[in-house]
Amino acid sequence: MAQVQDLKISLQALTKQLSQQGHLDKNQLAEISQKGLNGQKHPVQAISSHNFKSAQSAETSLSEAFLMKQLAKESSLEYFTIDPLKVKASEVTPTMSFAFAKRHGLLPVGINKEEVTVATAEPFDKRWIADIEHINRRQVKLVVAKPSDIERYQVEFFTLAASVTGAHAQHNKQEGNLESLVELGKKGNPDANDEHIVNIVDWLFQYAFEQRASDIHIEPRRDISKVRFRIDGVLHPVYEFPATVSNAITSRIKILGRMNIAEKRKPQDSRLKTRTPAGQEVELRLSTMPTAFGEKLVMRIFDPNVLLRNFSELGFSKEDRALWDNMTHQTSGIVLLTGPTGSGKTTTLYSTLKQLATEAVNVCTVEDPIEMVEPTFNQMQVNTTIDLSFAASIRTLMRQDPDIIMVGEIRDQETAEMAVQAALTGHLVLSTLHTNDAPSAVSRLLHIGVPHYLIKSAVIGVMAQRLVRTLCPHCKQSEPCDQNLWQSLVQPWSAKAPEQIFKPIGCLECRNTGFMGRAGLYEVMPMSDTLAEHIQSDTDIIKLRRHAMKEGMRSLRLSGAQKVAAGLTTIEEVLRVTPVE
Repeated sequence: MAQVQDLKISLQALTKQLSQQGHLDKNQLAEISQKGLNGQKHPVQAISSHNFKSAQSAETSLSEAFLMKQLAKESSLEYFTIDPLKVKASEVTPTMSFAFAKRHGLLPVGINKEEVTVATAEPFDKRWIADIEHINRRQVKLVVAKPSDIERYQVEFFTLAASVTGAHAQHNKQEGNLESLVELGKKGNPDANDEHIVNIVDWLFQYAFEQRASDIHIEPRRDISKVRFRIDGVLHPVYEFPATVSNAITSRIKILGRMNIAEKRKPQDSRLKTRTPAGQEVELRLSTMPTAFGEKLVMRIFDPNVLLRNFSELGFSKEDRALWDNMTHQTSGIVLLTGPTGSGKTTTLYSTLKQLATEAVNVCTVEDPIEMVEPTFNQMQVNTTIDLSFAASIRTLMRQDPDIIMVGEIRDQETAEMAVQAALTGHLVLSTLHTNDAPSAVSRLLHIGVPHYLIKSAVIGVMAQRLVRTLCPHCKQSEPCDQNLWQSLVQPWSAKAPEQIFKPIGCLECRNTGFMGRAGLYEVMPMSDTLAEHIQSDTDIIKLRRHAMKEGMRSLRLSGAQKVAAGLTTIEEVLRVTPVE
């Protein structure tokens, strides 16, 4: 197609080229000729819509990506996969108008002092380059991308940019900032119900669901606000809004969450429910915090599929599952789940309660706040403003004829004593603690003020957990196991190193991170009679841990080593999330 330099690709020229290369046979050519563009705008999309396999190789699909890579190779240009998380839309959209981008099938994807990087699906049509270079006073670096991606992100990037610009243009004043500059004679901030703000908030939610985000952070700075998503436990920058627009976005979300929008000095908590593009209901927990530059807002997104997951999907091995099942199927006593914030404790608790909550039992929970609303539980929310504390809530639940009580967190002596009392009077109590590992839960309870003899008689067992990123199944590659690194993972216990382990590579499916999704690492410590003997008022946690290991408890790192050997994650990832032993 060198002869069609500076012209748009035609279906006829493209099919002829593919036929000469041996990718299309006579039957495929006839079908393409009969259906033409097949309702598509671009010849590449038209051919890929037939879902043909290459006549050269049955393993090669004539997909949009394959065809664009062929065109990129022929035009000596780089093939570019558009990752919206890595494109700073607020910086690139001012390089051209939406109308210009639509007319020429372009999408700006990068900018620096020397050049503007522009993605196109027409690598031979370069008639527009001089205009962009003149407007931006920078060279154009041309890359090739899929026409469907360009079309999709054109709308997303430019519509969002227009909404931000429209909201910002209404007003340019900052509010709630310790360093704010008062400009006289100007109107108030953009209205939280303004159409532009509504569009931005809708985009923010839909984008977060699409990117599998677990948290949305809106963080005010001096002149701008940063938006970041937590995906698989790692924060990714997404967008930067002008400070005035960010204030209106925060107000809009506070209105949706029925929070007090006038109160910006105190932290507030709330929740809201919305739907994903697929139509699933999703709960979001909102939390605001006053900072030097305004209100910071964090939204925790609760996966609607969490309660549908079985224990193997959560990462439990058969041994861990058997121990956990045995502990949680007792009729009385306390089962504790420990780990830092964001280690998946809530997911494990809810999944467990969902299985325990049959018609024959009464499951009651007391939480602060209620994480996920589940119809099969009776859920109560702590409210300190009316003196409804964890301890008072447990006291109330005791009169509600419960079989199983879930306490969101044991934070103080009063709550701990009420939970122990409930366990000793014939109820199964499940709760969480913030400790590094399972044996440390004993020292934490002692520190709170629970007598050692009550811990012995009430605690059935403790499980510590962490979340580790799992390798992307589409691109992970095997490599020989580094013996030294393996030993640093399993020390001081001896565990034979596997010959091969897997490493992250990065592909389109995992956005070049090499990881997709997370799984749990578990350290389960059932409270046996011999282990209980080691619990005294001055318990030595190191000795308690050693004895638990002798009885078969596997540490978090050994649990991680098992997942490394199974090819699910990496040694570095396990070392990153687990405590030093």
